[in-house]
Formats: sequence, C-alpha cells, structure tokens
Amino acid sequence: MKKKIFVLILMLFVFLSGIVLAKDVHVKGYTRKDGTYVAPHTRSSSGSGEHRSTPNNGTYNSNVQRDEKGHIKRSQSAKNDFMKSTGYPNGRKGYVVDHKIPLACGGSDTPSNMQWQTIEEGKAKDKWERKGCK
Repeated sequence: MKKKIFVLILMLFVFLSGIVLAKDVHVKGYTRKDGTYVAPHTRSSSGSGEHRSTPNNGTYNSNVQRDEKGHIKRSQSAKNDFMKSTGYPNGRKGYVVDHKIPLACGGSDTPSNMQWQTIEEGKAKDKWERKGCK
C-alpha cells in the first residue's frame, strides 16, 4: 500500500514539475488553409493564455521609408497590382490587403508579400505586430 502511494505521489510530482518548468514555444511562420499567412511568433506554453509575438526576433526595421507622421510609406502601385492579380481590382468586401511579413519587420512592399485578410483577422494581427516590431 505504501509503495502505491509513493508511486502515485512521485507521478504527481513529475506531472506538476513538467507544468512549472514548461518553456515558451517558438512557432514557425505558416500559411493557413484559407491562404492567410501567420508570421513566426513565440507562444507561452504555461497555459496562461498569454501570447507574445516576436516576428523577426522583435527587431524594428528602420530602413523603410516613412512619411512626416512616422507611418510607413506604402506602394499604391504594388497594392493595385496585387488586387488586379487576385481578381479584385476594386477591393474585396470585408477584406483588407495585408503584408504576410510586416513592413515594420522587414517585409517587402511587393505583391508577393501581400494577401487578402478579413478585417477582423487584420485588426488582431496588427495588435501583436505592433508589439513585436516596434
């Protein structure tokens, strides 16, 4: 009986120590089934629900051109080319043009780095991109 209790306590200790010692997990960038790109980020494995994004190792790309307000200058012609090439030259209702790899994280402002993203997904992605790239 004492042996069973000891084994049970030992198993419980091993299980709980695994939870306490859990480390953050790096997630590589990937493309979802719907075609949207998810940039590389760090996910907490502590079960806290915390999500910390560190695209491009959290560095800020200061080499991009900016306007007088500090906003990144975007190429309207590249955006127009992307929209035409996807069959939506006048835009797509409920969607925005998004950069797979954010401009602030070193992504290019070219059609090959653009994708359609729902407005809701775009707002969520913008939140964590701002934290990780600036």
